[in-house]
Amino acid sequence: MEDGFSSYSSLYDTSSLLQFCNDDSASATSSMEVTDRIASLEQRVQMQDDEIQLLKSALADVVRRLNLSEEQQAMGSRRGPTKDPTKMRKSPSADSSFGQSARPMIATLPVRPTVNNGTVLPKKGSSTLPSPAGSGSRKDASPATNKRILSLSTVRRANSNEHVGTLTRKDSGDSKGNRTRAGSTGSNSSGKRSDSKQRDPVFNAGMRRVTHCKEEGYVKMFLKGRPVTMFMPKDQVESYSLEARGELPSNKLKLDWVYGYRGRDCRSNLYLLPTGETVYFIASVVVLFNVDEQLQRHYTGHTDDIKCLAVHPDKITIATGQVAGTSSDGKQLAPHVRVWDSVSLNTLQVLGTGFFDRALVCLAFSKSNGGNTLCVVDDSNDHVLSVWDWQREERLAEAKCSNESVFAADFHPTDSNVVVTCGKSHLYFWTLEKGLLVKKQGLFEKQEKPKFVLCVTFAENGDAITGDSSGNILVWGKGTNRISRVIQGAHEGSIFAVCMLRNGTLVSGGKDRRLVSWDGSYQQIQTVEVLESFGPIRTIAEGRGETVLIGTTKNFVLQGSLDGDFIPITQGHTDELWGLAVHPWKPQFLSCGYDRQVCLWDSSTHQLIWTKTLEDTAQSAGFHPSGAVVAVGTQTGRWLVLDTDSKDLVTVHTDGNEQLSVMRYGPDGNFLAIGSHDNYIYIYAVAENGRKYSRVGKCSGHSSFITHLDWSVDSQYLVSNSGDYEILYWIPSVCKQVVSAETTRDIEWFTQTCTLGFQVFGLWPDGSDGTDINAACRSNSKTLLVTGDDFGKVHLFSYPCSQFRAPSHIYRGHSSHVTNVSFLYDDSYLVSTGGKDMSVLQWRIV
Repeated sequence: MEDGFSSYSSLYDTSSLLQFCNDDSASATSSMEVTDRIASLEQRVQMQDDEIQLLKSALADVVRRLNLSEEQQAMGSRRGPTKDPTKMRKSPSADSSFGQSARPMIATLPVRPTVNNGTVLPKKGSSTLPSPAGSGSRKDASPATNKRILSLSTVRRANSNEHVGTLTRKDSGDSKGNRTRAGSTGSNSSGKRSDSKQRDPVFNAGMRRVTHCKEEGYVKMFLKGRPVTMFMPKDQVESYSLEARGELPSNKLKLDWVYGYRGRDCRSNLYLLPTGETVYFIASVVVLFNVDEQLQRHYTGHTDDIKCLAVHPDKITIATGQVAGTSSDGKQLAPHVRVWDSVSLNTLQVLGTGFFDRALVCLAFSKSNGGNTLCVVDDSNDHVLSVWDWQREERLAEAKCSNESVFAADFHPTDSNVVVTCGKSHLYFWTLEKGLLVKKQGLFEKQEKPKFVLCVTFAENGDAITGDSSGNILVWGKGTNRISRVIQGAHEGSIFAVCMLRNGTLVSGGKDRRLVSWDGSYQQIQTVEVLESFGPIRTIAEGRGETVLIGTTKNFVLQGSLDGDFIPITQGHTDELWGLAVHPWKPQFLSCGYDRQVCLWDSSTHQLIWTKTLEDTAQSAGFHPSGAVVAVGTQTGRWLVLDTDSKDLVTVHTDGNEQLSVMRYGPDGNFLAIGSHDNYIYIYAVAENGRKYSRVGKCSGHSSFITHLDWSVDSQYLVSNSGDYEILYWIPSVCKQVVSAETTRDIEWFTQTCTLGFQVFGLWPDGSDGTDINAACRSNSKTLLVTGDDFGKVHLFSYPCSQFRAPSHIYRGHSSHVTNVSFLYDDSYLVSTGGKDMSVLQWRIV
């Protein structure tokens, strides 16, 4: 046995590790610099981690082979011996990695190719191997380490039918990619051997490597060092070529509608333009919404979250500021201001690239000099205030504003050299003098100093008016830094917004949800309270005529008058968004997320049909084929079924206590499959048009959480993807795994949301770590494939997408990871959901 396993030790060389262990250069007695010693220690730790992952991978493969051998032995004992054990022991088809004397039954490994990823039905005892965990990458791993990891992950089969090339990576895989388990090590090639076979092509791309085995008819891709084997349909085995180039789709996407508004953590971001359009932002899109005509236009020049907005006195030019970000190739995107034309949507200037830090929090155009200057406050530690001649892209002055939060900044209406800023524990009056910003602090004197000064505006006579966290409105005399008037207790709690209307009426709003109007003598005129469901008032803007626009902290934009009711003209989610489901035969879709809100939308009218509040945070959703009910999965293992028309609760069930990532009904409506983070797929029989459910069982075999599910056209099969890049197939009616590639390779799938599979593997970008793509969806016409990634991009591919490095049209709009994408039932529109940007974008297919 020792001789048998001695050859297996040749798969990896520990000499480099021993060399590091014996090296004393990083000890306290070393003459090396501290930073060099730390780097040396980091390299040692990394080498040791690589060796540990190598051993775990080896153990996984050993256990898998032992399990296969035991199964074969059990089958052989039932059928009787068919071969001489001695000959079997000497069989050249036994893997050379194990030696010819180790485990004689290994020679009886089946010659028939197994299902994708080489997975077999799990046996007790084989599920304790580590599943992928953690994320990140190591860029300084030595080539020797990469080579050893690769040689083991492919079990170094010298006689394999596929060509294994040297892997070139930008990052060597981390623990997530290198850990494997029994039954999913990727040893899926047939037991047949052909030493004289011509080598098949291999493509290396960053962390991805793709190989093609024409004889067995599969393509193998490596994600984070994990092999993913994808069998192609039989009719493509002879004609398929990995070198062929994919084509761009003839269709494109055009942003049609944006659902949502960012009011939860942004201020002064709502204005009415002379065109009748209301301007506001969410994610990285500025929306210009004509409420009367129900039309939207969009400015999409930004690359990440927009945090502030200012309108020029000409009411045409607009400035918007964004946060710092990271591009898909890891490059830092600097925070900057974009000045643009609201009529043509053309960018006029880009300011401050390389100057601002983190993000921009406040913007304002000057008013008395024709709007020639722009003041900006960034989100650096010092919250630097800068003043710009924006047309010349010239910075006129800059100063450290405060090391505390800054909430508002604005120019004095009659003096373009005066800027007022306010924030936590401060109110500053700045004067621009000879290229310098001179600061005067607001003196509260006898007035108790509030913790936060939250907003500022100006009266017609030039007085500054502030609202604070104590609920008081303070008036500051023109040209002074002293209080001239106090409206004590104007609101209960913080005052988030003050706005001076054209007729001289002051309007204030805050945490108490009350909108209060004040006359020129600061006497209260009237009060309107908005509904609790709309949330506290975050910003106020003057509308057309007598109307007032309100933005709330629950992301509503309301329109109404000071003596009437307010109705929402825009609304959206208020927390991370994941669940998306499209109606099977109506222009409707449903969204749900961590705000516990389930919303049904009409894609034609862009209106909310209904919303329902759940007890738990929602994660996923799926419509019954009849459209009569919709199932919603939560993060707690509970799932519920709602009536589509009335939003009434039909039934509630619980499976496990982890989040339910996928809710998918079979095409015939007789089964519901639920993918959970506890690694199981729960199957329910469905009756009475989606109103009665009985549990069939659970599909067990994955070693990581379920990410995607698809049903076959005939509702007989189910395919699943998991967090460790497995592809498994099932007969859901009996909860049994299908392990024969010949059975599964020609199955026609009703949907294509799985991100791993032969028809879609081309969607993975170079250098992907296997988690970059969150969602995929094939069009109902089966000609387009769309994906949403971690970098806020929506990609449109041609379908099938089975060529390496498939080209795509790329669209921006989201500023967070795109969590879900789906075509409407008639392929007229595509809907995408953003995670932390809380937006829903509707794209027209053109």
